Amino acid sequence: MYWLQVYAYYDTLPETTVLRATTETGVEPLSLSEFEGIDATSSPLRFRACALLADPGELSHALPAAKPEPLTGPSWFSCFDAAAIGADLQSGAAKALLSEREIHLGVDRILAVYPDGRVFAWHQLNGTLEN
Repeated sequence: MYWLQVYAYYDTLPETTVLRATTETGVEPLSLSEFEGIDATSSPLRFRACALLADPGELSHALPAAKPEPLTGPSWFSCFDAAAIGADLQSGAAKALLSEREIHLGVDRILAVYPDGRVFAWHQLNGTLEN
């Protein structure tokens, strides 16, 4: 059962996967390199991605994310360290931005962006389905 939960349900995403950022005027695609990503059809919360932005300045008009909480991913997906990302968001070393609202029902895609262009993405519940 452990193997199924940690390995079996994940798919590696292609390098051509597009991350976007939400701005006041819409959702804009980001120019990325060195993309690594995983996802699973078993849960919308299993999405994780790591990449480099070609131009970190392209996020200057992106909307901030409310209550960013990076979710821990499988240990074998080593580019994504949820604890370190969360600490950097709290300290201000990274900035949390809204990638896409309602990427799945009740789920937003969030970005953590560093000044050097590193970007990390995950899905988190947005509270719209709470009673």
